[in-house]
Order: sequence, then structure tokens, then C-alpha cells
Amino acid sequence: MTDGGLPPGLWLIGLGPGNLGLMTADAIEHARACDFRFLEGYTATLPENQEGQLEGLVGGWKKAMRPMVEDPTEILSLANENSVALLVVGDPMQATTHVDLESHCAEQGINFTVIPGLSATSLAVSLSGLQSYRFGRQVTLPFAYGEYLPTSPLEMIDSNYTNNLHTLVLLDLDPTGMGVEKPQPMQPKQVVEILQAMFEKLVEHEGGVRESMTTAITNWNAILLSDLGTSDQRVVSGDLEDLAKLADGRIHCLILPAEFTGLERDAYERRRHQA
Repeated sequence: MTDGGLPPGLWLIGLGPGNLGLMTADAIEHARACDFRFLEGYTATLPENQEGQLEGLVGGWKKAMRPMVEDPTEILSLANENSVALLVVGDPMQATTHVDLESHCAEQGINFTVIPGLSATSLAVSLSGLQSYRFGRQVTLPFAYGEYLPTSPLEMIDSNYTNNLHTLVLLDLDPTGMGVEKPQPMQPKQVVEILQAMFEKLVEHEGGVRESMTTAITNWNAILLSDLGTSDQRVVSGDLEDLAKLADGRIHCLILPAEFTGLERDAYERRRHQA
């Protein structure tokens, strides 16, 4: 980097999971040096108090929602002649949409650079007390869109469980599926309702209950992780029925454990929610 700033191109810059204090010095320096800054606001969000502090930290910015990012004509037009920062909560390349931006830049000969950030997914595994090598495929739990509710998330959770692997479940932020309006993150009560609806649909489709799912969903062990990387961070364990009653918190994710090994059971019990 020089005194003249950055060369033209698109810079995907990770902000960390929710507290700007977790943003790296490298990310701050590059964000400040860019000619234009956009805050991507639909795959993840900053708390309002942190969003209000962002301009003072890196400079002025505009919000970019799903249409602007998935059809990046405006952003790439700017990036062809200017340095443009797309500020992403967490780690920029966790979302398929951001990976697609690299392809657009390659096709148009636009410089593309990633400045990584700490992600909530890595925090979740670390804070759970469970062993990182025992996690299977990560799953996103979507809202139902009209009559459409896929069962594939539950099937992936079941596949992990039958292979004795824990599942990190990321929760949808947008009930509309459009990525235009202010996100309305899925809450614990909705998680249980959606998993139960998926279970009933899967039973209807397969003509019976899978052997691995004979225990009622409300009785499943789980770890609820809320507002990771913020001053309101909370990590609690318990069965889904109890965790569904927790109404506070802004953004949540969930871990559904397989069988515990070693010291994992003790870690789970230390985090148990006290009603």
C-alpha cells in the first residue's frame, strides 16, 4: 500500500463476527484506503451500535443488499477504475455469493483481493467445548418460503449424526428470501418449529421414521450460541425444548451434537441452561 491508496479493484474485507474491535489492523487499513466502501447487509449483519461506529473507523459507506451484490454491475463498474471495498461481516468467502464475485472479476480483468476476518463459524466450534475434528458438514436452516420447505437440511444433520459427527447449524436471516429488507434473524423457537415441520414432511415422504430419529426432536441435545463476538455473547446447552424458550439475543446459531467422547460431555454440562 502506498500514500496514494490502493490500485483499482474489488477488495472483500472481513469485519469479524459482530464487534468491530475484532476487525484486524490489516482489514481496517485496507478499508480506509479504498475509494468507495459498501457494507454487505444480507448474508450477515452488524449490531446497530457497531454499524453506527463503522464510518468513524474506516470512512463513509453505503449499504449493499442482495440485488446489488448478485448483480454487481455498479460495484464492478466502480472497481474497474477505483479501489472498492465490500465490507462483509465475518469472513468474506464463507458465502457462495462472494465466491461468485471472484469469477465476475476474473472475467472482466478486475483485480480481486480478499482480506479475511474472524468468522462466527470458527468461534462457534471453539466456544462449544466440542472437538473441532468431530464436526461434519455445516448446515443452513432456511425459513419456509410459501409452501416450499426442503428436508435436505434435516437429512444432512441426520447424515452427520449417523456418522457420529456434530453439526453446526446456521440460521436463516430473511423470511422473505429476497435479501432486500432488513434481516429478521431466525429465533430459537422458530428453529424447533421448522425442524419439526421438516421431520413430519420427511416421515410422510419416506413412509416412516428413520431409526436415527426415534427420539423426539424437542428432546435432542443442542448448544445455542447467540451474538458471537459481541458483548452480548452467550453459549448455553440443553434440549431443544428448553432452548426454544429463550427469547433474547439477536443472531443465533446451533450445534446438534453426536455422541460425546472424552471430555465433551463435561463441557456440554458446564454450559447447560438453568431455567
